Amino acid sequence: MRLKVLRASILTLGLAAFGCSGGSSSGSSSTTAPSTTPAAAATMTITILGQNGTQAFTPNPSGFGGQQVVFKNNDSVTHHIVLNDGSVDTGDIAPGATSKAVTMPSSGTNYHCTIHLGMIGAVDAAASSAPPPCTGPYCTGY
Repeated sequence: MRLKVLRASILTLGLAAFGCSGGSSSGSSSTTAPSTTPAAAATMTITILGQNGTQAFTPNPSGFGGQQVVFKNNDSVTHHIVLNDGSVDTGDIAPGATSKAVTMPSSGTNYHCTIHLGMIGAVDAAASSAPPPCTGPYCTGY
């Protein structure tokens, strides 16, 4: 009688162990690798400065070709930044404000302030063209 109970117990434990193995004989597991989402590209900042009466951009040249850029106006007057090729126009940037993010071209063009034509920035060191003539609403007197 003891032998029958022992055999039944072993058989029950064996079946329970087989059931926990999932019944798969392929030996492979189907684990899913964690998904990795690339981090969003950082937005670079070009600062508009007023230093001793001279308006300037920093860094200049920016070296941010092909990247998302914002213009932060740390000057005490409004600025309006446009790429010479016309592909980017920030609109007016009030003192203390930051423009919406724009994508800079890979290289080869300058940008300028339409209000202060002497303010010229370059995307890269190779860009050296002067800004086009001022045609905006602020051109009178500049």
